[in-house]
Amino acid sequence: MRPHLSLDVRNVPQAVAFYEKVFGVSPQKQTTDYAKFDLREPALNFSLVASTGKISTVDHLGIEVDSTEEIAAWKERLQEKGILEKVEENIACCFARQDKLWFSDPDGNAWEVFTIHEQLEVTGPLKNTGCCLPKENGKSAPTACPA
Repeated sequence: MRPHLSLDVRNVPQAVAFYEKVFGVSPQKQTTDYAKFDLREPALNFSLVASTGKISTVDHLGIEVDSTEEIAAWKERLQEKGILEKVEENIACCFARQDKLWFSDPDGNAWEVFTIHEQLEVTGPLKNTGCCLPKENGKSAPTACPA
């Protein structure tokens, strides 16, 4: 089983160039208004569709990996491609202790690559857990990290 995710984007070729950096592969199919990445690692059927005036809105997207070694490999690739925005190590967020890497696509969608070290007790609302998203293009995201 693989999840399928389709994002509306402003510019398909620009989004494709970005996601080729993220995933290290070219799309399986591509036209001027559509691209599909048939990914095995992470297991994802991922497509980009030219926007008809709307852009997909989500809080953030994520890829959970199984180990700190996988985080290190992702960190190296994202740094090499110049798209790594923030590194968080051994932080408590979303009621779990974890390591995270953050980057944003050309349309401002925040992504995290993360591994969980341990689950923590659920206490109080999420807003009190210290979770935050990197600032998007210098602007504060709804749950932006403090400066």
